[in-house]
Amino acid sequence: MTRRIVRTACQLAALTFCSIIVVYFLDNRFRVLPSAIHNVMPAHHPGLVITDITVTRCSSVNLISSCKLDPEIWHRVEKDLFLGSGWVSSAYVHVQRKKEEELLAEDKVIVDIKVGRLDPSSGQKGEENARWESRPGGLWLKRSAKRHASDDSRAITAVDVLFGADAVDPRPAWETVDRPLLLDVKGEIHEARISVRRGKPAAPAKGVPRIRDNGKFKIMQLADIHLSTGTGNCRDPEPADFDSGMCEADTRTLDFIARLMDEEKPDLVVLSGDQVNGETAPDAQSAIFKYAEMLVKRKIPYASIFGNHDDEGSLPRAQQMELIETLPYSISSAGPEDIDGVGNYVVEVLASGASKHSALTLYLLDTHAYSPDEHAYKGYDWLKKNQIDWFKQKADSLKKAHEGYTHIHMDLAFIHIPLPEYRDESLPRVGKWREGVTAPGFNSGFRDALVEKGVVMVSCGHDHANEYCSLSPNESGNPALWMCYGGGAGFGGYGGYGGYHRRVRFFEVDMNEARITTYKRIEHGTAAQLAERIDDQIIVEGGKAKGL
Repeated sequence: MTRRIVRTACQLAALTFCSIIVVYFLDNRFRVLPSAIHNVMPAHHPGLVITDITVTRCSSVNLISSCKLDPEIWHRVEKDLFLGSGWVSSAYVHVQRKKEEELLAEDKVIVDIKVGRLDPSSGQKGEENARWESRPGGLWLKRSAKRHASDDSRAITAVDVLFGADAVDPRPAWETVDRPLLLDVKGEIHEARISVRRGKPAAPAKGVPRIRDNGKFKIMQLADIHLSTGTGNCRDPEPADFDSGMCEADTRTLDFIARLMDEEKPDLVVLSGDQVNGETAPDAQSAIFKYAEMLVKRKIPYASIFGNHDDEGSLPRAQQMELIETLPYSISSAGPEDIDGVGNYVVEVLASGASKHSALTLYLLDTHAYSPDEHAYKGYDWLKKNQIDWFKQKADSLKKAHEGYTHIHMDLAFIHIPLPEYRDESLPRVGKWREGVTAPGFNSGFRDALVEKGVVMVSCGHDHANEYCSLSPNESGNPALWMCYGGGAGFGGYGGYGGYHRRVRFFEVDMNEARITTYKRIEHGTAAQLAERIDDQIIVEGGKAKGL
């Protein structure tokens, strides 16, 4: 209901006001974030070409200056190039864009963009090095030598702004200009980079998760990668003396994950929340694009849910998911609008070959963020009744279809915040319990619903240094549900707790035996030690939870 109210309000309100409303309604702590004005996604329309680009700069103490140009002629990319850090100054990229059929005889489309202090054509000859036009911020534009030329493969058809020295753009036909705009900013986090699309928008590739011909399937769970805008600073790195200089959190995190992807070759990646370190991500889009780029490059399908930190930056959950849904190989979904949260959905992993039957079902649910009733239940939020009802109804509705699978069908679940049952220290477990379990104070009964519907494993994140799997029994005392932690993988989030090394959990599924094996891979700071694999255990055998 909240998301519908917000969208209606956005249609009636001015742009800036709409941004504030979205954050107000969707932020669980009811805060209007300082960067609220940066969270409107750029609009890209098919059939448009760019005929001019400029940068405007304005000051709140200079009434003559303005960051607004004639909206009938210019479209503003709604991202302050100073990310709100300019105190009294702001700057924006504006573009002129026209429909191809509206181009006039004198119009020439932009076919190239560069950033620098010197004219790129200096000392060069020929049509390919035709005169470049200067714009503020060190921006240089090259127009087509031909009139219109909207069919030119080089024609720029959309413009966006990303931030950070490590900014990348995973969208089809998009590329990021290699130098940041020349602005008087401090720190690489504020390096504003132009990203452009050439040609008409292409539909993103969508991977279909499917059991391999040998009956195997591997899931990589990325928990708490905590990416920032820019490279970020490491928190509690291990080994502490690995990098004698500045430890760049995102660089080290992404290098670790990329090497594991190349070695393990997962069939599906589940991002189980806190992908974005909200407090250090004034542009969440730039952070999201960094993990997406790795997956798109390797053509790995991926499913995302949110943690409590994802929407503490520039974009609330709803807008993040709208963006993520459009990216190549993303199978993420906002889910039904009439239940609480954003990102309650099902992923069906199809049987091998050309079968249309589901072999594995993954239930992904939004565990929200902070308690809505701190007086009664301090700490974190809980899964709501309508979410649990949705899960039960979904499981019941899929049951008949799953009976068509020739082997044993299995159900798994992924969440971000652990369930209250994770606190039970008496349960048998494999792996380390290093910190207090920060589960919600109110138990809404999701663990019981999982057992009732035959889910054999649920895995979460949130508590970075906890990385165990514990076995929860049914009423008869028999193994019923494995409750796992992914283990924090990101250097932008806390580590600590006795020299915790970042790690990633894998689930190796063998449909021939209806068996699931899980293990972790650890980052020790050097490639030579990366191969360490620990805590191998079979958690499911014959389609049922297996005891220790």
